[in-house]
Amino acid sequence: MSPSPETEILALEREALRRWCDGDPSGFLELSAPDVVYFDPMLERRLDGLEALTAYYEPIRGKIKAQRCELQNPLVQMAGDAAVLTFNFISCDANGTEYRWNCTEVYRRSGKDWKIIQTHWSPTKPTIA
Repeated sequence: MSPSPETEILALEREALRRWCDGDPSGFLELSAPDVVYFDPMLERRLDGLEALTAYYEPIRGKIKAQRCELQNPLVQMAGDAAVLTFNFISCDANGTEYRWNCTEVYRRSGKDWKIIQTHWSPTKPTIA
């Protein structure tokens, strides 16, 4: 029996994040559709297409290393041949600095594969003590 789409999408995302935290953006590049769009708070505007996303990721290849990374509160919402994954992401660098993010990924089924067509990252509001 094959896994549910929700289980499959979460496994794909977790593996791409694991690779990302090891300095390898290829996990996300391999998952992205040619027409992917990408929002990042470090950028002034949206990136359009896999070619633009690849150009953005290549200079940081090997430079991102997280000692710890955690995908929290995942939710996959299905809509036909599309799925919206939302989650919180926490990573910690070698200096102990913690980074917290919100992420939305929209996946589209392409044949038997799931491909990312939209990504949106935003910083998580800090907890007020």
